[in-house]
Amino acid sequence: MVEKVLKSDEEWRAQLSDLAYKVTRRHGTERAFTHDSFPKAPGTFRCVCCGAALFDQAHKFDSGTGWPSFWQPLDPDMVGESVDTSWFMRRTEVHCNRCDAHLGHVFPDGPKPTGLRYCINGVALNFEPED
Repeated sequence: MVEKVLKSDEEWRAQLSDLAYKVTRRHGTERAFTHDSFPKAPGTFRCVCCGAALFDQAHKFDSGTGWPSFWQPLDPDMVGESVDTSWFMRRTEVHCNRCDAHLGHVFPDGPKPTGLRYCINGVALNFEPED
């Protein structure tokens, strides 16, 4: 069982940038190709809200979509899924299971071995290089 991080809306607003708050707490999306490119060095991508380890650099790939993409989470128990029916379509939303931050969506058009593309808002992640 994942220990939950619970904060008030005011606490999240004080902690996060305006864009990070909009994306992670209000289910927004950053524009494609607007987030700085992440380093290619080995490391871990963590939730910007609670610091949970979510994705490994080794699982990142260039999907050409303009958002960081991964073919699997670091720990499947840390990334939850729910149905998103906004924008007149049905998609699978992904969120941090520790703090419920909206991360992005997962699609079935990724590379092997999983065939999945976790399309994640860059502003929802912080990169921690390997020591």
